[in-house]
Amino acid sequence: MEKEEDKKNPITEFSPNLFWDVTVEDLDMEQHKAFIINRVLDYGQWEDWKIILNHYGLNQIASIARNLRSLFPKSLAFISTVSHIPEDQFRCYKHLQSKNKLWHF
Repeated sequence: MEKEEDKKNPITEFSPNLFWDVTVEDLDMEQHKAFIINRVLDYGQWEDWKIILNHYGLNQIASIARNLRSLFPKSLAFISTVSHIPEDQFRCYKHLQSKNKLWHF
C-alpha cells in the first residue's frame, strides 16, 4: 500500500507559470480547486489540462467552470466545446454580456 508521503502531489506537476502570484506549496487540490481550474483554463498548457482532467474529471471541471466569474473568451469556448454546455450557461458569459462596450463599431 502506498504511503501518504509517497504520493506525488499533482500541484508540482503544473507549468510553473500558472501560479506566479501564490506559494505553490500552499495550494491544495481540493480546497483551491476553483482557483486551480480557472488558472489552467486561462493560462495552462495541454499537459496542465490533462492533470486537472485526470484529477477532477470533466463533469466536475465543467460544473466549477460554469460558476467562475471570469474566463478568457478562448477558455470559455474550449470548456463549452469539450463539455457540450452552451456558452450562455456559464456565469462568466453572462457577466461578460452585462459589461458596457467602450467602442460601438
